[in-house]
Amino acid sequence: EHLGKYFASEGEGIKNLMELGGHHAEYNKLIGPEECILANIRRGPGSTAVTRAFVRAGPRKELHFNPKKVNAAIVTCGGLCPGLNNVIREITRSLFYLYGIEGKCYGIVGGYSGFYDPKTPPIELTPDTVRHIHNKGGTMLGSSRGGFDIDKIVDFIKKKDIRQLYVIGGDGTHRGAFKIHETCMELGLHVAVAGIPKTIDNDVDYIDRSFGFITSVEQAQDAIRAAKTEAMCNLPNGIGIVKLMGRSSGYIAAHATLGSGDVDLCLVPEVPIVLDGEKGCLPHVWERVKQKGYAVIVVAEGAGEELLGESTETDASGNKKLPMIGEFLKSEIGKYFKGRGEEATVKYIDPSYMIRSVPANATDSLYCMQLGQNAVHGTMAGYTGFSVGLLNNKMCLLPIPELVATSPRQMDARGRTWERILGITRQPNTVEKK
Repeated sequence: EHLGKYFASEGEGIKNLMELGGHHAEYNKLIGPEECILANIRRGPGSTAVTRAFVRAGPRKELHFNPKKVNAAIVTCGGLCPGLNNVIREITRSLFYLYGIEGKCYGIVGGYSGFYDPKTPPIELTPDTVRHIHNKGGTMLGSSRGGFDIDKIVDFIKKKDIRQLYVIGGDGTHRGAFKIHETCMELGLHVAVAGIPKTIDNDVDYIDRSFGFITSVEQAQDAIRAAKTEAMCNLPNGIGIVKLMGRSSGYIAAHATLGSGDVDLCLVPEVPIVLDGEKGCLPHVWERVKQKGYAVIVVAEGAGEELLGESTETDASGNKKLPMIGEFLKSEIGKYFKGRGEEATVKYIDPSYMIRSVPANATDSLYCMQLGQNAVHGTMAGYTGFSVGLLNNKMCLLPIPELVATSPRQMDARGRTWERILGITRQPNTVEKK
């Protein structure tokens, strides 16, 4: 949505130039009003004649806001993810260095509750305060789940005369961001609200990937290598189990498996687990151990609900608590080997938080820079109620309602990624044929 439909532009007549420390530079490319990114680029027999498209991200010729009058705020919500500090840094630097704002940029401490909790007052962000934060994991602002109080959040926006709000979080956080957008519009507040999708599980729909995902997959390799070493060196029948994050989608487990090449069994939420029988994972592990002397297993934390049942308990964000699939597997493997008259030496490794609390690698750092800059380009141009992301390898602005409508997404159990998993692990395919 564009604020120009409801509010007069404050940036009319202001030329969009990069503010580069006392001198200006023109952009080589300014995005036109009709430039878009196609959502469905694959075409074939039976494809519809109509496809969907989203607004292309980038700097615009026309500014909606006058940078001299802009106050901004940045908040991080939910769990940690590699690259959070990078995004905070790039938003701050873009506001001051690319647009030369003369107002303040507030860092909201501790998630949504930081808008009103006197124990965690906001901090002022400047290029100096964020100078080195990209070298550290986590978020300099702190984060939390829950705490969403629309009235108190809007009170802060009014009190501080916030014109641009940047919300970094997952699909639940984005639903809150859109509620803020809607409330501001209803109250006639001239505020642009932008989201930056953040999920360690890579389960926000539409976008190619979420920032921090590649770093986490890379970090998971250390745990898999450790599991392999433990399995190879501990006799008899050494088996290493690694549990990775992935509540409803197994992207981290799947990509970590593919990136390793040493995994013998990969279990994800999208694919049912069969313990015994022709397609059983236990006989498969037995065979792999007998063939090469050891086995390595990677399991996503949300796998196996069909075996262990679905919990009715939830956390502050409404996420259901997950069954202990790793411990269950360790127990079942031990029983299976014992039933065959042998002992299994099973080592269980759970690096869950270790793969998300590290600094972003170079690939994710670059992506975070693009996300931060393009979020600011979008709000300065007057767009609101959007999130920014990589779609078909192009940066675009996505309406928040569409982004969250089908999130969290899941990996296609009949897609090529899962076929590649089967090719690597040689495990039985428990996905039913259509």
